[in-house]
Amino acid sequence: MNDTLNTRFGHTPPELAQDFAEHLKYNQDADIYHTTQEDRYTALALTIRDRIIHQWNLSRKTQKSTNAKRINYLSLEFLMGRAMTNNVINLGIEEELKEALASLGYTYEELSDIEHDAGLGNGGLGRLAACFLDSLATLEYPAYGYGIRYNYGIFRQQIKNGWQVEQPDNWLRYGNPWEIERHDVAFTVQFGGEVHLIREKGKDNFKWIGGEQVIGVAYDMPIIGYGCKTVNTLRLWSATSPEEFDFHEFNEGDYTEAVRSKISAENLSQVLYPNDTLYMGKELRLKQQYFFVACSLADIVRTFKQENRTWSEFTDFAAIQLNDTHPSLAIPEMMRILLDKENLAWDEAWAITNSVMGYTNHTLMPEALEKWSLPMLQSILPRHLQIIYEINHRFMQSAVSFFPLQPQVLRQISIIEESNPKQIRMANLAIIGSHSTNGVAELHSELLKRSMFPQFNTIYPDRFNNKTNGITQRRWLLDANPRLAKKITEVIGDGWITDYSQISKLTPFATDKSFIAEFAKIKLENKIKAANFLKRDCGILIDPNTLFDVQVKRIHEYKRQLLNVLNIMMIYNDIKKGGEATKGMSPMTFLFGGKAAPGYVNAKLIIKLINNIANVINADKEANKLLSVHFMPNYRVTMAESIIPATNLSEQIPTAGTEASGTGNMKFMCNGALTIGTMDGANVEIAEEAGKQNIFIFGHTEEEIVKLGQSYDPFAWAMRDKEIKDAVQLLATGDFNVNEPNIFDPIRKSLFEDGDKYFHFADLRMYADMHKNARSLYTSDQDEWNRKAIINVASSGKFSSDRTISEYANDIWNLKKCPVERSNGNETALQDAIKK
Repeated sequence: MNDTLNTRFGHTPPELAQDFAEHLKYNQDADIYHTTQEDRYTALALTIRDRIIHQWNLSRKTQKSTNAKRINYLSLEFLMGRAMTNNVINLGIEEELKEALASLGYTYEELSDIEHDAGLGNGGLGRLAACFLDSLATLEYPAYGYGIRYNYGIFRQQIKNGWQVEQPDNWLRYGNPWEIERHDVAFTVQFGGEVHLIREKGKDNFKWIGGEQVIGVAYDMPIIGYGCKTVNTLRLWSATSPEEFDFHEFNEGDYTEAVRSKISAENLSQVLYPNDTLYMGKELRLKQQYFFVACSLADIVRTFKQENRTWSEFTDFAAIQLNDTHPSLAIPEMMRILLDKENLAWDEAWAITNSVMGYTNHTLMPEALEKWSLPMLQSILPRHLQIIYEINHRFMQSAVSFFPLQPQVLRQISIIEESNPKQIRMANLAIIGSHSTNGVAELHSELLKRSMFPQFNTIYPDRFNNKTNGITQRRWLLDANPRLAKKITEVIGDGWITDYSQISKLTPFATDKSFIAEFAKIKLENKIKAANFLKRDCGILIDPNTLFDVQVKRIHEYKRQLLNVLNIMMIYNDIKKGGEATKGMSPMTFLFGGKAAPGYVNAKLIIKLINNIANVINADKEANKLLSVHFMPNYRVTMAESIIPATNLSEQIPTAGTEASGTGNMKFMCNGALTIGTMDGANVEIAEEAGKQNIFIFGHTEEEIVKLGQSYDPFAWAMRDKEIKDAVQLLATGDFNVNEPNIFDPIRKSLFEDGDKYFHFADLRMYADMHKNARSLYTSDQDEWNRKAIINVASSGKFSSDRTISEYANDIWNLKKCPVERSNGNETALQDAIKK
């Protein structure tokens, strides 16, 4: 290697190889006697990070020097997945890196595969946040993501005897080379204590005194835009104690008591709560929410005050977006800062808070709306409860004019629910305290106004708006499906990578025979790759020459994995009876993936049912020639990146009116899978973009479900159809629960005695018929199937998170782009190291 190599910036293979070797030797102290794959991965990550750092610094300087407004995206979840491959693609150094590693005897694939998924989220909400960060950086919008640095992410799922078993996901076991700890960015957060009213300078002031204290320390990860011009920041907070231990207790010999406060403080950022967990009333969850909100707002206010600007300029400095209700304590916390610390009057503080906050709603299910026990909130956050009472008092005074002599309506819209004990309705607080409330699909946003929050829509008609979710095509097509991405670029150019509307240029190729043939070849190659991944990852053996039917999402009754299961039972019965529905059918592989919340009994039972059915079908020598069923353990981003590009049929089958949007449907669409789904969430818009004739839509609409619910009898629906009746009989007679009698009784109870809340039987016949149509098309006309698949890819342009973010920036945040020049690499570290 020659001495002129730029080993902290250069992108040539020799420079990358030299930097990797130096990191391996000097950072990891690795030599021929002791080195691990983790050492090599870390050295490679640091080599890549070196090429990010200067641009990261330059981005901050540029945004600060131009007084650029910044969006601060507050989310309790960021499901980032692996960072390496995404960073390499956005840097544009993949080929150079492969050559550099090959010169040293390694492959890029083997080292990048060492990385653990950063599973700091449960599913769609956290993955959406990750996509948004990618789009913000690529579009050159100044942005910070704020969340919690959980030591343990979403649990690692194992399957034992068909049951889900949760194992801790210690994703930080070998450290995280992408992050930088900021010891100088740390804030004290308090809980409990008392609020004192103090008279100062002729004015009443509130002081929150005493209680438990925790320190929040910032850990920053760079978020690289495509082309690595703008590098934004994901800032995650880690909790620590103000004191390491009580020295007196230690000297007295009681080590447990000596470290109690340290352990208690650090518990705040130990673990991510699984979705659907019944955490209402769990003190730790409430503390987590306030901890990350308090640290984030303290950081935003700190950077604002460094600018020496007046509070009237705060809305020109920052926008704050609340990703669901989890960060909604930001509203009373912002008021507390402005009232108690900055001594602003209420009206001015409220105007600032309201104009800077935006709220994204992610649910249509009333039971999923977050509430907190008033006594618990009073104990943990006494000053915030006072502020919430005052917000509610002022709001209710104004709301009376909209609903005179209608106390029942006023009770519904109050922040305080008059139950026993009283509850704080966090969604109501978020709507009242922000200037914008958006849904995440057109149908979802309409239902928010029409069904869920109609009274608030009457009071605030200009606040409600739609921002249909999106995904980043750079992660989910360019990175996850390089074969298809390369082919698309060959025929339409690479403009789609940063302007996904250009994917529509692919439409004419849906009738090009040579392109259809190449598309089919790529799909088969992706299926072989997915089969190899599953064999290596979890020992599942599948045939790439079968139709891949995939349902991967959080396990929940409203997502209706059970509907899929009932249809599989009907197919199985038909095969066993030599029926018409499966005569001549192409062999199929059904793949399920997803995690159930540890406390969600029926969801875990659905996983058990899927595995029991899989055991029976896969061992049946007659049925397994046409049908195989598998549950893929520990579904995560990395698994999705292998499975989604290989999928033929994408299952998006929730009860209409229950799914806010969904983003998995978009990922499958842009990878050339055909959707079978209900008219719910973003499926409605997928049908509009691709055309109903190019996907498989079935089921009752949301309006029909509402009407049906008034007189719905699931038993009558099930018994009137012999095939459905026979499938239910299979569930009852024990074919799938040998040696485990009555194990699935709770599922049967939910379907019959409890009224089939999610209308499985109302939609099952339509679903089975549409599924048969899909199977028949795949069997009879593969070219037509692939033509439809190509049309789906070409029609997916709307579903880029770039489009979504542009709408947020223009309509809600009033945010302008801040272009950052790409560094030429001539700057030296000495310039930043000189003492100021």
